[in-house]
Amino acid sequence: MAMKSLSFLAVLSLLAITLPLSIASDPSPLQDFCVGVNTPADGVFVNGKFCKDPKLATADDFFFSGLHNARPVNNAVRSNVTAVNVNNLPGLNTLGISIVRIDYGVGGQNPPHTHPRATEILVVGEGTLLVGFVTSNPDNRLISKTLNAGDVFVFPEGLIHFQANIGHSPAVAFAALSSQNPGVITIANTVFGSNLAINPSILARAFQLDPRIVVDLQGKFKK
Repeated sequence: MAMKSLSFLAVLSLLAITLPLSIASDPSPLQDFCVGVNTPADGVFVNGKFCKDPKLATADDFFFSGLHNARPVNNAVRSNVTAVNVNNLPGLNTLGISIVRIDYGVGGQNPPHTHPRATEILVVGEGTLLVGFVTSNPDNRLISKTLNAGDVFVFPEGLIHFQANIGHSPAVAFAALSSQNPGVITIANTVFGSNLAINPSILARAFQLDPRIVVDLQGKFKK
């Protein structure tokens, strides 16, 4: 009986140690802030960046301007994502959050993609968007909804998701992500535009396509 109690306590202790690590996208900070710098001079390497001496931090380290400006959408998908993350707002380092502005032209979309390190919460500023995400195997269930200005939708971490402008005018959305550097994997670009290219026969079998179509797609997405 004592051995069973000891084993139970050991399991609880292990869960107590590992659960916070498993649910956090970014490590929790152990100080007020760690302004990221790219040089090791007098710095400590934390979460992918060196920390600036806190005494040298200024308001500009925590400031970004320009998200009120629309971005051009004259590209193949008719959208433009303006990201504010640790790479252009160094004060975000260790804080586990970032934000993006997404501009959509008429008929534009933010094509199917995933963020490997973040959950995303999106709010529509203008226009009408069809949004959705697909659950993991084996269900692969599409969860989708039409959003209008002021509506909010959440995309769980790591799941493939998208937004498409189905209105008759340009649309704008803003999204917060639970990582200072959430990463993005755009499905079509990654699969058909990888460097080096994936063998067409592998993709042809996976997508049930003629290999010639795969080669054509790889040509379109080639970097």
